[in-house]
Amino acid sequence: QVRLVESGGGLVQPGGSLRLSCAASLRTFSIYAMAWFRQAPGKEREFVARISRSGENTLYADSVKGRFTIARDNAKDTVSLRMDNLKPEDAAVYFCAADYTAGVHTTAESYTYWGQGTQVTVSS
Repeated sequence: QVRLVESGGGLVQPGGSLRLSCAASLRTFSIYAMAWFRQAPGKEREFVARISRSGENTLYADSVKGRFTIARDNAKDTVSLRMDNLKPEDAAVYFCAADYTAGVHTTAESYTYWGQGTQVTVSS
């Protein structure tokens, strides 16, 4: 059974940091590109960051570039998202997702497996 389980969300003040983690139960984790998406109330799910199968290549949405860092550990089947200098507009439910198809994808439709999400609230 494929499962992605996120953790690490919570309440943080503007300017603060959080580290999200996603534990995957995928047969061969390293064949999946992994990504983080987020969805705020009333808004569509949006791409945040992606990491390639090997971890050598990363891609970020312009809104988080320079503040967020995606990483993966193929030995532990985990992917993380380090979020620094958080802003109120970063508040959302954050989802990790897995993609086994070829190509670099930033649309939710391209990702096959999803976690249940973890809430990030940025407020003073």
